[in-house]
Amino acid sequence: MGEGVALVEIWTDGGCKPNPGPGGWAAILRFGEVEKELSGGDPATTNNRMELTAACAALEALKRPCRVVLHTDSEYVRNGISRWVHGWVRNNWRNAAKDPVANMELWQRLLAAAKPHQVEWKWVRGHAGDPMNERADKLATAARLALGGAP
Repeated sequence: MGEGVALVEIWTDGGCKPNPGPGGWAAILRFGEVEKELSGGDPATTNNRMELTAACAALEALKRPCRVVLHTDSEYVRNGISRWVHGWVRNNWRNAAKDPVANMELWQRLLAAAKPHQVEWKWVRGHAGDPMNERADKLATAARLALGGAP
């Protein structure tokens, strides 16, 4: 991708309480001075599914190929997309124990959503004072609470 390709920064978060249970996800996209917030939830889900859904929804919201820096506090998402997924694809979506990969349809959705973009996956420590991560957490929590999740 050339120099003229837009740089979009994205912060995502997702969670469940209890886990499994009602969950919420959120993403904040920033292009220059423009920001867009996305959020949603699922009445019966897991933390990992909400973290993956946030990343999928954020990348799917992009209208043209971009350079993306995606900030996530989920090591599951960051390691899955940057390390594990290549082996899963090679092994026909089986993990090291030869079992089907958990959340396979979301991993496939994330691969498809990331494909047109040049994505840098950045891990940030959750609840450690990163203002954009804290903001994404608040949005995801609000979505979860709207579905009856525990405070």
